[in-house]
Amino acid sequence: MAAKREQRIRLRKNDQVMIVKGRERGKTGKVMRVLAGRGTIVVERLNIVKRHTKPSGGASPGGIVEREAPLSAANVMFFCDRCNAPVRLGIRFGDDNTRTRICRRCGEAVGND
Repeated sequence: MAAKREQRIRLRKNDQVMIVKGRERGKTGKVMRVLAGRGTIVVERLNIVKRHTKPSGGASPGGIVEREAPLSAANVMFFCDRCNAPVRLGIRFGDDNTRTRICRRCGEAVGND
C-alpha cells in the first residue's frame, strides 16, 4: 500500500475560517493549529468534544474535560473580511518571487503575510 501523501493546506494559524460542512456549519472561528500530515485543523471554540481523563498526580484531578477536536480541512473555508464571505485562496507571485495569498473572489491579498 502506498504511503499517504501530505495534504497541501493553504490555511495558517490565526486565519479566520467558516465551517461549511457538518454539525458546526455556518460558524466562524480562528485557526489554533494546522495538522497538515492528517489534513485537519483545530478551530478555536468550535467542534467541542468531552473527554474523560484519569487523575494523574495532584496537579490534574481528572474528570470530564471539554476541548476542541480537529476538523477536516476540506470542511472549512477561509473567511475574507473584505468580501464578508467564505472564499477559496490562491497564490500570487511577486516580482521578487515572494508568495502572497489572495482571495479568489475580490483578488486582494489576505492574511498576515
